[in-house]
Amino acid sequence: MQRSLLRKVQNYQPKQWQSHNLQSNHLISTNLPSQNNNASNNVPKQNFETWLTLISTLAQGGTDMDLTLHKAAKLLRSGIKPNDYSLVHLVRVSTDLGYDSYCQQLHCYILKSGFVSNVFVSNALMRFYRRIDLPCQANKLFVEIPQPSVISWNTLISGCVQSGQFRKALGLFLELQRSDICSNEYSFTVALAACGQLGFLHLGKSIHSNILKFGLECGIIVGNCLIDTYGKCGAVDDAVLVFHSMIDKDVISWNSVLAACARNGKLEEAFSFWRQMPLRDTISYNELISGIAQFGNINDAIDILFNMPNPNSSSWTSIMTGYVNRNRAREALQFFIKMHSNEVELDAFSFSIILSGIAGLSALTWGMLIHCCTIKCGLDTSVVVGSALIDMYSKCGQVKNTESMFQSLPKKNLVTWNAMISGYAHNGDSTKVIQLFEQLKRGRALKPDAITFLNVLAACSHNETPLQEAYQYFESMINDYGIKPTVEHCCSMIRLLGQGGEIWRAERMIYDLGFGSCDVVWRALLGACAVCKDLKVAKIAAAKVIELAGSNDYAYVMMSNIFAHYHKWAEMSVMRKLMRNKRVIKEAGCSWIEMENVKLNSSA
Repeated sequence: MQRSLLRKVQNYQPKQWQSHNLQSNHLISTNLPSQNNNASNNVPKQNFETWLTLISTLAQGGTDMDLTLHKAAKLLRSGIKPNDYSLVHLVRVSTDLGYDSYCQQLHCYILKSGFVSNVFVSNALMRFYRRIDLPCQANKLFVEIPQPSVISWNTLISGCVQSGQFRKALGLFLELQRSDICSNEYSFTVALAACGQLGFLHLGKSIHSNILKFGLECGIIVGNCLIDTYGKCGAVDDAVLVFHSMIDKDVISWNSVLAACARNGKLEEAFSFWRQMPLRDTISYNELISGIAQFGNINDAIDILFNMPNPNSSSWTSIMTGYVNRNRAREALQFFIKMHSNEVELDAFSFSIILSGIAGLSALTWGMLIHCCTIKCGLDTSVVVGSALIDMYSKCGQVKNTESMFQSLPKKNLVTWNAMISGYAHNGDSTKVIQLFEQLKRGRALKPDAITFLNVLAACSHNETPLQEAYQYFESMINDYGIKPTVEHCCSMIRLLGQGGEIWRAERMIYDLGFGSCDVVWRALLGACAVCKDLKVAKIAAAKVIELAGSNDYAYVMMSNIFAHYHKWAEMSVMRKLMRNKRVIKEAGCSWIEMENVKLNSSA
């Protein structure tokens, strides 16, 4: 098989030499046109350009890389073997040009010729597999390198970060720290990026200490990464301190500190930095708009949008995101219509945000109209939009459409799987929730996260899964996947324990998980008490809810009902009198009727 693949590599030719009906991903295996292959094999080797000249051209870059690669393929066919330096540049250029099949064939040649143990060649191959999002292949190459370099480590770590495996990336970084290899500037910046995504402030500060120890704090890139990490971890003061300590600053430095302030609601500080900026670009405006839309007056954000020099799709989407995040989905929909009428170019994120708002309203007609827009824009098969469509259809009760979207997506990430699992849970099909969850685990390419387990626990509650089995899922989440339980997980387990009649165990879990000061979990416990009619624990839970949340209609109503169940009419009467005295009024529900006569412009 390797010999066959090698033959394909040797017959590689650039796109412009192919017949017009060939796809670009088949160019490697096509024979050279209008040439006699046997004759070319008889041409003396000295008539071919040397590897040195070709690799020099590849190293310098340019517009004729296709032709240069073709000449390299001719050299391979002639029997002139490349050295490790030549192979590094062949893999690098082929990766940059997107010739995935050619790179894989070069990998076969490298295996056959014994260059796979060469650290430079393997690094180039690892970079290729990182680019095409195959971290497992990159990891296999890394293991086979006798003495991996810091570049090998960095390639592996950055590949994990790019694929969203932030914990694994940090694990590898810590392993690098324990090795004899010295980390470089890139090692620290990639690790900081992972800390920022996970909100690991203490680890970020530890990495900052090592940066100071190695004397790398003066670099602009490192400084920018530190500001970004501190901002994402909510440590605005630390981000500002790093910014002021930087000797050299670029526009990214200014945008990073502006974003750190704006994203954490420090709008006055954000405005201060914005006014001081020597140069503002679209990102500067967008960060300010996003912060105001999230924490300030959205009308102020709209004013900035309409007065900024070059607004783009992200500028408009920031306003729409602000509406959706504030549970003002109807206004988000109106703003989307305005965005559409102004012929603003819509991107995947714009569609995903408005679909999220529509899902909250269960506005199916609007969802279908916007689905049509995504098809016209060619974005319906993207992972971001596809996942949002799955979520929208499931919340509108259209399970068949949800399944169809899930099956049709060419690529799925964990968000996609969670949307489908959540869709089944939302529509009461608990059996399919468990089936899809097990399928996700068997795939091994993706690992379930906190949201996945939350849906699984909800499904266990709905289909009356045996308590021991549900508890095994909960323990697996903690022990096998290292996921720290959230308030939502605790509430789900309380409901399950209440159904199983183990209300005392639920009360103990609240303290064991450290949620004793959270009124939401006590509300869940009070609800569980109502199911199993445990008056003793119900009194404790109700007292906690009132203590932590103040006058609460839920606590009074639930206790009144439980007293009525036990025919304790006097206590029930006292409870209702308290409600009247405290003027506790049950919140009224509201609904929204979708206006079907409003249509999007057909020019979407």
